[in-house]
Amino acid sequence: MSRSVIPAPVRGVQPRHRPRPAVPGLRGAALAGAAALALAGCSSGTTAGPIVSGTDIASAPRAGVKDGGTMRWAVDGVPATLNAYQADADEGSARIAGAVLPAMFRLDARGAPQRDADFLADASVVANEPKQVVSYKLNPKARWSDGRAVGADDFSAQWKALSGRNTAFWTARNAGYDRIADVGQGADAHEVKVTFATPYADWRSLFTPLYPKAVTGSPDAFNEGARSTLTAVAGPFKIKGVDRKAGAVTLVRNPLWWGERAKLDQLVLTAVPAAGRAAALTGGKLDVAELDPGALAAVRKAEDAKTLAVRRAPGAAYSQLALNGSTGPLADERVRRAVARAVDRQAIADAVLKPLGLPAKALGNHLVLGSQNGYADHSSALGSADADQVQALLAAAGWQHTAPQAAAGGKAGNPAEADAPVPADADAPAEAEASAPAPVKAAPAPAKPDAAAPAIGGTVVEPAGTLRKDGKQLSLRMVLPATSPVLADVGNRIATMLSKIGVRTEITKVADASFFHDHVAAGNFDLALYSWPGTAYPATDDRPIFAKPLPAPDGSLTVEQNYSRVGTDQIDQLLDRAGSELDQKAARDLAARADSRIWAAAGSIPLFQRPEIVALRPTVANVGAFGFESPRYQDIGFRK
Repeated sequence: MSRSVIPAPVRGVQPRHRPRPAVPGLRGAALAGAAALALAGCSSGTTAGPIVSGTDIASAPRAGVKDGGTMRWAVDGVPATLNAYQADADEGSARIAGAVLPAMFRLDARGAPQRDADFLADASVVANEPKQVVSYKLNPKARWSDGRAVGADDFSAQWKALSGRNTAFWTARNAGYDRIADVGQGADAHEVKVTFATPYADWRSLFTPLYPKAVTGSPDAFNEGARSTLTAVAGPFKIKGVDRKAGAVTLVRNPLWWGERAKLDQLVLTAVPAAGRAAALTGGKLDVAELDPGALAAVRKAEDAKTLAVRRAPGAAYSQLALNGSTGPLADERVRRAVARAVDRQAIADAVLKPLGLPAKALGNHLVLGSQNGYADHSSALGSADADQVQALLAAAGWQHTAPQAAAGGKAGNPAEADAPVPADADAPAEAEASAPAPVKAAPAPAKPDAAAPAIGGTVVEPAGTLRKDGKQLSLRMVLPATSPVLADVGNRIATMLSKIGVRTEITKVADASFFHDHVAAGNFDLALYSWPGTAYPATDDRPIFAKPLPAPDGSLTVEQNYSRVGTDQIDQLLDRAGSELDQKAARDLAARADSRIWAAAGSIPLFQRPEIVALRPTVANVGAFGFESPRYQDIGFRK
């Protein structure tokens, strides 16, 4: 299913804390010293800026876009809530928020926040001592659809709702808002001053989107009222209706919008499952839809006939291999590093991205993606992929080679049905997957295999020679959702790479609905593939993903979103310092150091930036593969 094409600077808008199955198609003492040397350098490559183009949009000047028309844009489903700060907000919630609500900052094509002049005349840090103070000077024309001016009351109500201090508000997360000490009016009604209790580098992430105080002013309105309706909006569009039975949300021009008039009469967000989008596009029932890359073949004829256009760009998300460091062989950092070094990330990127016509570049950063400014490859902190060094790591961990045996593959748990491993198809296109359910904040101790949902199927890839320790073979269990043939290909690619260093891999396929809850969140896996959205604010947004797990009173681990369960105090400290550092260069340096140490910990191995594939009718203007860029909804329409 498709990802949101609307990158948002806070997780509540584009739910970054929800991982998703990865787009597949995929890399002793002396070694520890080498890793330390790599860390000292902090960056493995010379890349200091974006390595790939960030967008592919059917751009047109406003003068070339006709007035009027209805555009039908596919979404996964009618959103369960119109409140983008609730845990069950989805891509539809984000798209609606982007079209109807104020944004103080929107992202550009390189994932950098830019002031939105429709709402902000200026915004800056006006004091650092004794506390950080940010002044927001609002556009005097900005007003809600009920006629009231956008002002300090709205900022204050949103801060109080999202700060976490009042647990009656059911919020997805509180990052940034929990650092605010006070919000009040400045010199006049068009200035808002926000005072922080502690320095906050990512202050630009806040108040986007901004809801009216009618939504954020009471728990009832926030929790229930905003799920199905918004009493006031302030954007180029407003909500005409939410029809859950028909599967559509209709947006129409906002007559009180003070900015450039929306080109479209109506924007209809239409619920169409991923599998049906190609047919809906070619059948004239949709104008715009994000496609799974595997669906490209279904629209190729229309693309060749120029009755459909396809836009391709690196998406605002990345796919990674998670190594569970809480139990089993991978609890030993030396084994994790050996496994991670054996994965050929470039070969995986080639297999996924080359067939799509996108730059095939392995991702070398957990915090900054290749289409973002400031990208640098820090993967050298993991150490060399040299076969002798990998074997030395395994030997130092006590894993010794035994006599070789014939490689075999077959049904998981049934060696009698063994056959040759399924060969990886180098030309198989990648495929996007469904978003995962919201994660738990405190995961239970790792479940036993029989405690999870039953396996639907799988394969076993045996190495030519085995590694044993205390009489046990080095065997890892990779868990994948059952419905993706491309993920099956990915699993076999990785398993084949691991077989070359003597690791046996069981690939277990489970029902999609249980993949995250029963396996990833529960810690019931050794290896897993899923994705994280990228962000303009990594010190804030990525800290829960890499935070060191802490024991809870009930014996469980509080993992936040760190499903690899691998972390260090040093990583936490570096990200905390980056989040409080107001000097942007110093903050980037701290984040780079944190990324190097995340690589060295070998709990998460980035593979590639996920592709974003958007098909649209040739007359559609100012829509496409946005990557990180925030759309200008008032400019979207049909060419003259």
